[in-house]
Amino acid sequence: MENFTMLQFFEWYYPADGSLWKHFKAEAEHLKNIGIDTVWLPPAHKGMAGSQANGYDSYDLYDLGEFDQKGSVATKYGTKQELIDAVAAAKAAGLKVYADIVLDHMGGADEKETITVRKVNPDNRNEFISDPYEIEAFTKFIFPGRKGQYSQFIWDHQCFAGVDYDARTKETAIFSIQNESGEGWQQVMSDEHGNYDFLMLCDIDFRNPNVREELKRWGKWYYKTVGFNGFRLDAIKHMDPTFFNEWLDYLRTELQHEFFTVGEYWEPYNLQPMLNYIEATGGRMSLFDAPLQGNFHKASNGGNNFDLRSIFDGTLVQANPALAVTLVENHDTQPLQSLEQPVQAWFRPIAYALILLRADGYPCIFYTDLYGAKYKDKGGDGEDYKVTLENVDEMEALLYARKHLAYGEQHDYFDHPNCIGWTRIGNEEHQNSGCAVLISNGDAGTKNMELGSNFAGKVFVDLLNKINEEIRINEDGWAQFTVKAGSVSVWGLKEHP
Repeated sequence: MENFTMLQFFEWYYPADGSLWKHFKAEAEHLKNIGIDTVWLPPAHKGMAGSQANGYDSYDLYDLGEFDQKGSVATKYGTKQELIDAVAAAKAAGLKVYADIVLDHMGGADEKETITVRKVNPDNRNEFISDPYEIEAFTKFIFPGRKGQYSQFIWDHQCFAGVDYDARTKETAIFSIQNESGEGWQQVMSDEHGNYDFLMLCDIDFRNPNVREELKRWGKWYYKTVGFNGFRLDAIKHMDPTFFNEWLDYLRTELQHEFFTVGEYWEPYNLQPMLNYIEATGGRMSLFDAPLQGNFHKASNGGNNFDLRSIFDGTLVQANPALAVTLVENHDTQPLQSLEQPVQAWFRPIAYALILLRADGYPCIFYTDLYGAKYKDKGGDGEDYKVTLENVDEMEALLYARKHLAYGEQHDYFDHPNCIGWTRIGNEEHQNSGCAVLISNGDAGTKNMELGSNFAGKVFVDLLNKINEEIRINEDGWAQFTVKAGSVSVWGLKEHP
């Protein structure tokens, strides 16, 4: 069985120049050649900020860059046809494509409505801090640019459980809408702030059966229009899990497609709520391993004070490897973003080795580690700060090792707080497979590790070119492997290309 690798093909600071879909089309064959199998694309629909929107501020799910709405036809990433062409090119290259699905909230409504609400305590959303009263809220979406094409469904206040703005008084607060679905919040898995149903903008109310049916119709239309292979689901901790059970079951049955799905349930240092969510959804989806990403962040800041033996403690890949999508960073954890906890440059190759070259988890690499990022820091003189991977060849070497070498039984040597390693003994299906990985977050280190007697006499080299010396495996299948200070080395057969 092949090792698969996902790529998140965007980052928060990607320029709003309508070029991403064309960029993806141009890169598809290259990505497949370097070991990428699946690509997660950003939300393709029109956001409330039009061509400046990253897509997480959903306005019109049916506008994929086709209609003149919110000040533009194209989205930040391009036009509908460019998206369709890019996905087709990716599939022709042998890639699978995952669509980013943002169904928690909507923003940028076309009209106001006078609605009855109660204000809630933002720190305890179960506590009302006002009697019912009327506000003017932007809750009616008629999509004038689309004029009913693809769907004539009109979203109004009956489709939402809450809003965060009173246009009459210009007050920003959290308001619970009193509508036919009932007062108060939906049952969600997260009890942060009492109930974390409300996140932002107009909070979609899945208790309304018309909403559920419309989103099922939209999902079917989206698949038939673009032809993606799976989903990344946004902000699922703020949504009723029974909706996604219904939605995924419907699409998988109706369209007879597996639709690999990974959800964003972001709990960087708390695994149990994620396990609860997996139980509530019956294993229908994988989850991003937020606790592991949190450990990487802490380890990169901790230097040699971080005990590498604990790097997988409290992680999803340790507790439920079959449903863990592992990652080093994403658009939300980038500097200055809402979940900011970046992994420092020195530790990134180490972190990638930990997710790419071990037996468990489905790794997702981040756009910036192949293409870099550029952003303006807050404060100071506002200069541009450019972030790039120092050595893209190193990333490609890790991808090569995953695709060709990291197979077979795994032997762990997590026996030192600052120097850990493991070996993969290879298998018959992948010729010359097998590798040894050694990591240090302190001084240079050595470790005696076993690859197996079938490698006796074979010469291994560091595929990352950190160490020039060759290592010969002894007659019992063991060798003393080495690593430089604060580094990672990946040892594979010399005769590998």
